[in-house]
Order: sequence, then structure tokens, then C-alpha cells
Amino acid sequence: MSYVIGVDVGGTFTDGVLHDHDGAVVAGKTPSTPPDYSRGVLDVLAVLAEQVGETVEDMLAKTQHIAHGTTSTLNALVTGNVPPVGFLTTVGHRDSIYIMNVEGRYVGRSPEQLQDVLRQDKRHALLPKRHALEVVERVDRDGKVIVRLDEDQARTAIRRLVDDGVSAIAVSLLWSFRYPAHERRLRELIREIAPDLFVALSSEVSPRIREFSRNATTIMSAQIGPGLRDYLGALEAALRERKLAGPLLVMQSNGGAVTAAEAPATAITTVGSVLTGGVIGSVALGRQLGHRNVIATDVGGTTFLVGLVVDGEPVRSTTTVINHHPINVPALQVHAIGSGGGAIAWLDAGGNLQVGPRSAGAVPGPACYGQGGTEPTIADANLVLGILPERGLLGGKKRLDVELAREAIRRNIAEPLAMSVEDAAAAIYTVQNAQTGDLLRKTVVEAGHDPRDFVLYAVGGAGPAHCAGYAAEVGVRNVVVPLGQVASAFSAFGLASSNVVLSTELSDPAAVPLDPARAERNLLRLETQALAALERQGLKFADVVIEREVDMRFTAQLAEIATPVPNGAVTERVLADVVSRFERRYAELYGEGTGFRDAGIQAITYRVRATGVFPFSPTLPEIKAADSADASSALVSSRSVRLGTGGYEPTAVYDYRKLQAGFSFEGPAIVEVPTTTVVVPRGAAATVDHLGNLNLIVE
Repeated sequence: MSYVIGVDVGGTFTDGVLHDHDGAVVAGKTPSTPPDYSRGVLDVLAVLAEQVGETVEDMLAKTQHIAHGTTSTLNALVTGNVPPVGFLTTVGHRDSIYIMNVEGRYVGRSPEQLQDVLRQDKRHALLPKRHALEVVERVDRDGKVIVRLDEDQARTAIRRLVDDGVSAIAVSLLWSFRYPAHERRLRELIREIAPDLFVALSSEVSPRIREFSRNATTIMSAQIGPGLRDYLGALEAALRERKLAGPLLVMQSNGGAVTAAEAPATAITTVGSVLTGGVIGSVALGRQLGHRNVIATDVGGTTFLVGLVVDGEPVRSTTTVINHHPINVPALQVHAIGSGGGAIAWLDAGGNLQVGPRSAGAVPGPACYGQGGTEPTIADANLVLGILPERGLLGGKKRLDVELAREAIRRNIAEPLAMSVEDAAAAIYTVQNAQTGDLLRKTVVEAGHDPRDFVLYAVGGAGPAHCAGYAAEVGVRNVVVPLGQVASAFSAFGLASSNVVLSTELSDPAAVPLDPARAERNLLRLETQALAALERQGLKFADVVIEREVDMRFTAQLAEIATPVPNGAVTERVLADVVSRFERRYAELYGEGTGFRDAGIQAITYRVRATGVFPFSPTLPEIKAADSADASSALVSSRSVRLGTGGYEPTAVYDYRKLQAGFSFEGPAIVEVPTTTVVVPRGAAATVDHLGNLNLIVE
């Protein structure tokens, strides 16, 4: 017997899923343990071991690998809890990170913030100016050395940073992706002076054109690299002490894993790791269910996440924004707002009800947890409305106090708005569904898709309680709630289902028509790098899949679109087809007729993804089929529940452990799972499929 384990560390809960080669699946959930999240990882592994009837040591000795999604890097950047780092760049270009390419005033801001011009500022620099130093060197846009690196001057700058106590140094020189030798030499000089200092080079972290985003990406990678190295080192040591046989893998933003030993070198690639598990899990489940177009939604304790699967493949992006800085990270396109189950309900200065983005987190948690929280959350509202059972979560291990929930809502929302506690709780529930529906609309419609062509998957601890509401907001009729063993640990299932994916990229701007030899040379170089990186993982793969693409744009525009390039020889005909594919996708995104070929088309950045496919790919097992559609044997009780603007009404409560394939029932109903509850509103119909998922038809 051998196992594959996925561990998803969220801001509130840590989830684990274990698969064995016989197809069995078990899942567990424990509270996250900030600031030392590794304790939560070990806690959930103990829960999994208990379920398979083994000691942690015996279980880990049979484990092929653990795939781990961590919030530590993203949390560190968002909160600014990072150590001091130094920055070395080409003389005359230090201030580019403070000028921020003019983007610093608007990137990452909401429409409301953009309209408030007087409050805009650029006081969110990544590091103080005394830690940003210049070195004498210069390379032109073709990679030709104009001024050789002044090593004596560079040593002086390095010693100045080291003496000032920096924990890492980021090196980003002008046009270094064309000629990386100067950056590599600077790393050698740093190691001569401070052998243990963490170093990030832009030519390795982000070999892409555009100075500001490349600088910001490299600096942020340096900020989180030492912490990630220490966290993963300590966690892996603890796992080895407990007899872990296989490697510890870390999820990346691109939807694939990398070994823990390799992750810190390009730490910035892990910032979205905890966000992608639900999307990868949706791809895997979609294969089993025959769904090729999926809206993947994940409502955890802190955030509401949305990703798309189109024609069986996750939608990807080449950049993201963190703290108002553009970051060059190939990633699955996941949109997020602070609207999870622990999101706090509050009143703004105008007396308007708002939900999120602040969260009660794991500590102190929602008021109903009885851990000192006093602000009302979505979980508190759901408890008052009867959606959550008073006996609590985690199979009764986490009891909920409805009186504490009522008091928090009364004091903070109901009394200021002169309404009853019940009406206030219903308002919180309605606002939650409306704002999550808004994010769905933005994610799907603005990407050029019709939501009615998609199936919506709802996962996470709070997703099943709200999915019918936010699906109705965008006109999606078919909703799948993965239940069975994975229930609210679906993101951990996605992590366990992931393969190793490594991306390499290189900017080489050129106008169409492209030189086939030059394009092929770039792609072969990147493919060689990607395959070498896979080899360094030291893992055995059943297959290796290579995917190639190039970012293209119309001349003088900034909107670049990643366009697939088929494998094989690159010819003029192949490149002409790539250009045509770019134009079609541009029209899909921005409207028919918006492109203008006569303005010229440019290829900017080439990219290769190498996927190492594991021999064992976890799937969800089938459940027992029912003799009839009558679900009355799973009906355990009835309680008064209020959904939306209507009043409380008697609502059937079903135990998911008693559901069988083929059962069907109509709303209003609640399905109770130890880690979540599913709301089936009046007018909706529910059916249990062969994998134990609950399929809702929402009117």
C-alpha cells in the first residue's frame, strides 16, 4: 500500500486529503496555527493517520509524496511582514522602483479608489532607498556589453548592504535577460563577502522585458525566499523525523508542484500556491464527470476564489498584482476577494452594510467559535439563519454558540440599522451572495465567455452554503458540490492530483513576420532549460508533456495575449497560424473588429511549460448506488431555516453519509457534512451522482 497526500494550508483551516493506490480517499481538517503553520500540517497528518488506522510514522513511510500549498509567502508580502533586503541595479536606474512606471498610483486599486484621486499615493515602495544601490555596468537591448561590470565598486555596494543587516539581495540589471553574465558575477561577489546570504537574480526569476515589473518581481522573491527556505526546511526535517519516504512538494502559482529544495530559488512562483488547488481539483473532477467548461469556486474561511476551466484546461495568466506592484509570475488565473466564511460584516461611514475583506481568521475566529471574537462574520449569520447546526463543525468537535453570534450581529449591525437580528443576518447572507456573484460575472463575462455554457463547482467550507445563491446571480443553472470524502477539503484533493510543472520564459521582442530560425532557437533553449529543471527534481515520471506559447500584442499596445505554439519544427506557416490564433483570441477578448493588423503585430516573450506526469493520478471513488431515487433514508431531521428575504421555514436536513448514488430531492433542504453544509433553496432540485457529488439544478 502506498499513499499520496495533499495538504492545503488556509488562513483559517488546514485541510488534508490522502489517496491510496486502491482508490480509497480520506480527508481531514484542523485549525491553522499561525504564525507557525507547520504545526497545522502535522496536526492534519495525524488526523489522516488516525483515519487509515496507522501511526503517522507508518503512514508517512508509505507516502510517495506530499503536495503542500502554503499561504506563508503570500501572507508575508500582503502584510509586509518581510525581512530587510538589498537591491542592486544598473547605475542611473535605481529610482525606477520608486517612480513605479507611473503604475504605482493605480495598479491593484478598486474602481472606487481610482476615482478618489486626492487619496492616491505611491508610499508603498518595496524597500527604503538606502537599501537600493547602483553598480557600474551597462548592456544594450541586443545584449551587447557597453560598460563592463566594475567589480571593485560592486564589492563596495555589497559590503554596504551587508553591513546594514539585509537578509537577502535582489539583483536586477538593465537588459540582463539578454546578457545575464553580469548578474551571475554579482552573485559570486556576494557569496565571497556573505556566503550564506540569499540572492535572487532577475535573469533567473523573471527573464522578461519591462524594467519595473522585473525589478519588483525579483525584490519580492528575495523578500520571501529566506523565510520560505527556513519554513520548508524545518517542515521537511520534521516530516523526515516522522519517516516520510517520498519528497515534499510545494504547489506553485502555475498549477504544478516543485520540490521543497528547489522552491526557494524562485520563491515568488509559490505566492498563489494555496489559491490553485481548487482549480486543479476541478480539472481532475471535470475529467471524471465529462465537464470541460467549469467555473471553480472556493469559499474558505478568509477568501472567495474563482478560476475557470475552458475546454478542459485551466485559464492561465502571465502576470499578477501584489501590493500595487505588477509581478511576472506564470499562474493559473484565480480571482479573489476577502469574502470567506470568516469575513467580517461591518457598516461604512454612510451606514451601508459591507462584508469583508477583513477576516476573523483562525484566531480569534467568528464570534460563534467562543474564542474571543466579537465582530459578526458570515459564519455567525449562517448560524443565526439555521444554515449551520448549533452542534457545530468537524463532526461536533467545534461547537458553535448561537447566542454569541446573535450578540455580535445585534451590537454591530442590527441595532445601528434599527432592524432585528434575524433581518440583519439575512442581509449579511444576501450581500455575500451578491458580491460573490459580481466577482463571478467579472471573471467569466470579461474573459469573453457566457456563464450559461459552464458548470459551477462549489468547494471550501462555506462554498456549498452559498453556491446556489451566487450561481443564480450569473445565470448558471448546473452546480456541482463535491461531497464524499473530499467535502470541504477539495483544494487538498487538487494538490494531491497535481503534477510537477516548471515554466521557463524569455523576452525577445520582434515584429511580425517573425524569423522562424530565431523563434525556434528561443523555444528550444527554453525547452532544454525546462527539461533540465525537471531532471533536477529527482522524481520518476510516467510522461513529460511540453507546451509552448508566445506573448503577442498589436504594436504600441500593452495588452499581450499568450498564444499557443505547436510542438515540432517552427516554420513560416506555423508562425502565420500562431498570428491568426492571436488575432482570433484578441477579438474574443476585446470585441470583433477591435484588432488592426496594419498597425503591426509583435512577439514579446516566449514561454515553455514542462509537466512531469506522475504514474498515479488520484481520482474520486464511486459510491453505492441506490435502488430508487427516494432519499428519505438519508433524512435525519428538520429545522427552521431562513434563506434570503423570506421568513424562516421548516427545512429538511439530510446526512451526507447516508446519501447514495441516484438519490434526489427538492429544496428547501440542508445537507450536513462534518466540515460544511449544503443549501438547496426552494425551487432547486438535487441529485447525488455516482461519485457522491451533489448536483443542483438552480432556477
